Amino acid sequence: MEVTLKDIAKECNVSFSTVSKALKNSPEISQKTIELVNSTAMALGYHPNAAARALRTNRSYNIGVIFEDITGSGLQHQYFAKIFDAINATANKADYDITFLSNGGKQNYLAQAKYRGCDGVIIANASFRRSDVRELLESDIPICTLDKAYKNLHSSVISDNKEGFRALLEWIIKRGHRKIAFVHGESSEVTKVRMSVFNAIQKKYNLEIPAEWIIEATYHMPPSTRDATEKILAMKDKPTCIVYPDDFSALGGLDALHKHKLTPGKDISVAGYDGIFLATVMTPPLTTYEQNTEELGRQLVTQLLANIEYSSSFAPSTIKVSGRLLEGQTVADLSNS
Repeated sequence: MEVTLKDIAKECNVSFSTVSKALKNSPEISQKTIELVNSTAMALGYHPNAAARALRTNRSYNIGVIFEDITGSGLQHQYFAKIFDAINATANKADYDITFLSNGGKQNYLAQAKYRGCDGVIIANASFRRSDVRELLESDIPICTLDKAYKNLHSSVISDNKEGFRALLEWIIKRGHRKIAFVHGESSEVTKVRMSVFNAIQKKYNLEIPAEWIIEATYHMPPSTRDATEKILAMKDKPTCIVYPDDFSALGGLDALHKHKLTPGKDISVAGYDGIFLATVMTPPLTTYEQNTEELGRQLVTQLLANIEYSSSFAPSTIKVSGRLLEGQTVADLSNS
């Protein structure tokens, strides 16, 4: 016999409405009740009828995800892969599926989202300067964006690059480094924040950083950081530490150091950003700042579902997610030199 919401309500001694809201993780319901309802539903063998639910609520229970990858690593990219794992797990827990939308083919993002009946869209990585992306952002489809906001029209989930990058730089300075080069990523909101922090740190600690030590490369592209590192190593006045835009691109810098037979953390110090697994198993482990990818993914879905399911009372907001410093072994201690 098919288990219904009424059966669960009777077993839990709560109302039908409470069961319905609890199964959707509604903020109106206490966490204790949500756990009781979900455990009871599982014990009774409750399986929601997707077609009936979609017909009843006029939703597809499908979330679109946009990820434009210029690195060629696709969904194997360690930073984004962990975010997508969290997006998928959180969406599935709420009985939503995810569908990746493509920027190729005849349909633009908005047309794809409508064709696939997406209840909402998560923009993980895309240029807001593009007309098709702006068209989607300015539509009536609920959207949540990662690491940048758009005209306060939608909620955004942002890794706290300001505090994270400041913590990384101040730890490097605490280790006695005053000659710090910064290989930053291409122009973006994240880059602007980090440049602002770098400039503020220079002023705070009265550092004299030559302009040639600040070099643009490309996020997640080791060849570009390899070239930038070669330029730095060719300079007469060299820094004691090089900070890279992310852990994956730092591999290019480490390759250049290896070519010149320089040991990171001994002959010259280096640091990355992201805290991907690869950075922790390198020899020596990379000094970096770990972004909380699991929480980023969870919040992207949580904020989007709040918009989808409670649109009448929903107000866009910006959620900042903090990470943690991973000291590693690639920044030498010069404090007693």
